[in-house]
Amino acid sequence: MPLLEGAALNLAELADDARRRLDPVHWDFFAGGAEQERTVRANEAAFARRCVVPRVLRGVGARDLRISLLGSRISMPVLIAPTAFHRLAHPAGEVATARAAAEAGTIMVVSMAATRPVEEIAAAGGPLWFQLYPQPDLDFTASVVRRAEAAGCTALVVTVDSPVFGRRERDLRHRFVDLPPGLVCENMRDPSGRVRDIEMDAGLDWARIAWLREVTALPILLKGVLHPADAALAVSHGVDGVLVSNHGGRQLDGTLATLDALPAVVEAVAGRLPVLLDGGIRRGTDILVALALGATAVLVGRPVLWGLAVGGAPGVRHMLDLLHADLDRAMALAGATGPADLRGDLVAPEARR
Repeated sequence: MPLLEGAALNLAELADDARRRLDPVHWDFFAGGAEQERTVRANEAAFARRCVVPRVLRGVGARDLRISLLGSRISMPVLIAPTAFHRLAHPAGEVATARAAAEAGTIMVVSMAATRPVEEIAAAGGPLWFQLYPQPDLDFTASVVRRAEAAGCTALVVTVDSPVFGRRERDLRHRFVDLPPGLVCENMRDPSGRVRDIEMDAGLDWARIAWLREVTALPILLKGVLHPADAALAVSHGVDGVLVSNHGGRQLDGTLATLDALPAVVEAVAGRLPVLLDGGIRRGTDILVALALGATAVLVGRPVLWGLAVGGAPGVRHMLDLLHADLDRAMALAGATGPADLRGDLVAPEARR
């Protein structure tokens, strides 16, 4: 897709444009993290501490960024992470995001806190996964899963890093504790049509994951794994993938950056299931580094909302196209023809000054 006249040249410019357009309260909701926001900053800083060590004379020719992931063939190893409340960024909300993902040929993970119902999001036509906060009410949780299945979602992404709600001080300062009138979490409607509040469940444990396996035949990925022991347990409990994530720094502040956590998780999993990563992806070189260190694919969250705020579906598509072109260029310059060529020897720590 050609570069749009006047469009952002990179994700930092896209963020600046989005900030100018968004209500400051809503910008802070999307941009903010927990407490001092150390983890928000750490996710990006971890990539800045790595350098690419390119290979030369590799005859890279035409690159092919496509991968297969849990039954879906996608255009690049970049997915759309689950993020809440897209209608705060654009009236079309998650439907516009899904349209862009479909056009770009990648997977959107639909948030349980979406402001458009999963059925409308699915009508955009692209591959979808569904993010689930398991609720204490098991019958309601099962009904949400069945609804996602009926809409055509092909995997379940279970958020496991949120036994309680993180302290997000930007939102508290603004007193932003609820959606504006007319907006609700559409996927939280129960069979009667009542919209329930999302409840964090401090009792969530491995037994609940086993229960979910009985409820659905969909592949189950766990989102929020940072410790290698938990990654090993995920393998032993028969899950289908793990997502190395610290919730974009929005839950426990001071956690390990996701890129720093990745190598130990990859070692613990030992190739037995796909390992994905989110947090801090802003350039094609970031994607290259994550893949070289063992990630199967990465997810982007905040940049999706920036693109949505700037231009709806075309804005999100532009963001995805920037990352696709950026990764393609980085792979060529590093001597790789596809994601499978990326190995750990292409990455080194930043030299100490």
